[in-house]
Amino acid sequence: MTAHPASPLRILYFAWVREKMGRAEETVEPPGDVATVADLVAWLKAQGGEYGEAFARPEIVRAAIDQTHVKPSAPIAGAREIAFFPPVTGG
Repeated sequence: MTAHPASPLRILYFAWVREKMGRAEETVEPPGDVATVADLVAWLKAQGGEYGEAFARPEIVRAAIDQTHVKPSAPIAGAREIAFFPPVTGG
């Protein structure tokens, strides 16, 4: 079975993640071996520049797939949109 190119994926950035990225959203086409949220974060971080800044500490960045909070191990197959944001703090 060969890896299929991933379909375009809409990425949303919130709060300080957005500030480090310099944009609120973008569309990316990750390689076919990017299967989970953690894989996507690693691939984005490897792009360098603002990606390296935004994902310098990937363990604290949270994610949601199609508006549902997910763990880094969550598969991204079939996702239309993935959002990245800092942990929510209570007050």
